[in-house]
Amino acid sequence: MIAAQSRPTLKETPGLDEARALLSRVWGHAGFRGLQGDIVGEVLSGGDVLAVLPTGGGKSVCYQIPAILRPGLGLVISPLIALMTDQVEALKQQGVAAARLDSGVSLDDRSAIWRAARAGELDLLYVSPEGLAAGAMLDRLSELPLSLIAIDEAHCVSQWGHDFRPDYRSLGLLAERFPGVPRIAVTATADARTRDDILRSLRLEDARVFVDSFARPNLQLAAERKETASRARTDARVIELVRERRDKSGVVYCGSRDGCDRVAQALRDAGTNAIAYHAGMDTKERDRRLERFLAEDGAVMVATIAFGMGVDKADVRFVIHADPPGSLEAYWQEIGRAGRDGEPAEGITLYGPSDIAWSLRRLDGRPMAEEVKQVQIRKVRQLFAMLDGAVCRPQAVRRYFGEQAAQPCGVCDICSDPPQLYDATVPAQKALAAVQRLGGRFGRGRIVDHLTGRTKEVQPWEQQLSTWGIGSDLSPNGWREIVDHLLFEGLLVEDPNDGKPLVGLGDAEAVRAVYKAERTIEVRRAPPRFDSSTRSGNPRNRRDRSGEGRNAALETMDADVRARFEALRAWRRDRASEQHVPPYVIFQDKTLLEIAHAEPGDLASLGAISGVGQSKLERYGKGVLETLAALA
Repeated sequence: MIAAQSRPTLKETPGLDEARALLSRVWGHAGFRGLQGDIVGEVLSGGDVLAVLPTGGGKSVCYQIPAILRPGLGLVISPLIALMTDQVEALKQQGVAAARLDSGVSLDDRSAIWRAARAGELDLLYVSPEGLAAGAMLDRLSELPLSLIAIDEAHCVSQWGHDFRPDYRSLGLLAERFPGVPRIAVTATADARTRDDILRSLRLEDARVFVDSFARPNLQLAAERKETASRARTDARVIELVRERRDKSGVVYCGSRDGCDRVAQALRDAGTNAIAYHAGMDTKERDRRLERFLAEDGAVMVATIAFGMGVDKADVRFVIHADPPGSLEAYWQEIGRAGRDGEPAEGITLYGPSDIAWSLRRLDGRPMAEEVKQVQIRKVRQLFAMLDGAVCRPQAVRRYFGEQAAQPCGVCDICSDPPQLYDATVPAQKALAAVQRLGGRFGRGRIVDHLTGRTKEVQPWEQQLSTWGIGSDLSPNGWREIVDHLLFEGLLVEDPNDGKPLVGLGDAEAVRAVYKAERTIEVRRAPPRFDSSTRSGNPRNRRDRSGEGRNAALETMDADVRARFEALRAWRRDRASEQHVPPYVIFQDKTLLEIAHAEPGDLASLGAISGVGQSKLERYGKGVLETLAALA
């Protein structure tokens, strides 16, 4: 437990000066970032808060510091054991008395944790919403003075969000059970509708709402349209992308468990340290694989969405979506796994018409109210419209979350290599008319054949249609581009038809607007020899991207600095192995790099480096200095 100063009483409300001192002493940071200070100040004063901060924006500090400074026990509700474990271990390394109660904690350890809580020896206690609802946990907590209640990943409470958890809906009862205890809900992904639902569901109507910018300037985004629906072609492209980023830690998201196993094996066959992770594995096996990923340099996790929230490996240099997610919220959450240390990182998404059809089929199979389903369908469309669009990707995402003043990032694939667009309104009208007259009986390829007049063994009834051969002036590849774009825009939809999708008309009002030329359709102009592995599709613009997404400081350091850095990493790896914790909870690469550059000769100089903190200085300072001295 933090005990450098006595805990304040309720009459001695701690202020931001105390908070900054604690931030420096425990975390080793000189000051708050962004809205952190405002949020901490509001919670310290006893106010309720909803905080929406970007991934890597320091959400945890916003409740951890007030929990330590305010009298009583800080209760944190978190959806994932992995997230709780990670945060608790990191806090222990910093000298904070933290514990978690979940299914992985033994009965003896649970008893010890409750004794420590009753004795006032804990700063923070992490629990799951399921654990909170089960048994007598609420009754036990009612007997303890609470400094605050933090609800992490608060978007899980909302049916409009991308990761709805029914158990979160009951957390509104905490307002009745613990009146007067400040509550803070935090999330990285919540649009306006979701924020309103969070406030209403958690009974935070009087809470101050803080929404920080979603800008991630260190994160370079790109998207590539899949040339075909072939799994083999997609797998080959993923392997190529990962090999271009050899020895870099990354995450590859796949849409299915089979896909995870298949891609992970293919990557291992290609010489990559790839680890598969999905919900089809038992809990112990998933935990073992997560520990490997966190501990091993250059490991690549190949995972489903079961791997997402709370995975906080700071040095992830790339995230690749072999299959896109179902919403912009999920996209931003998953892409946000990269570059949490602030260093350059990449997010690359592969997508195609079969992916949007698959996303919509998944929604059809889920039990939900029709109103909710229609919102989720719209979210799918919005994601694919962004992926296939010509607007700066971070700008499009930020505007989706309400940042209407967001400007182009200058570094995404759209900004660095703008695609050529042309007005395809008239061809779109022809394609829609053809689908209408064909009555939704055919797939994409057959529609293209119809438009170009190349239908094999054409029947008299089809040849007599006004749309047969109406598009002979455009290449089949050009028509495929238009049909795919109309699918992404929701103007056309695919019926699964047992794996042989049939194309029909989409939203009637939107289709009518195109017919009347009230809605303009702009489509990317495909080069003569389309190459989906390039940013624009043009082979002439293909770039060597093997150096992108790297830590620039690492790439340019001189030999002596690199030797010190690698020695420090080896020392850190040994300490992490001894304690069975991820290396980054001891020191992040960014901190080790600063130490390697500064080459401190004493504890005072080492303690002045950002990210060290008092507890880590006392615990590891001598070892760091000895490691440096051995190279002198």
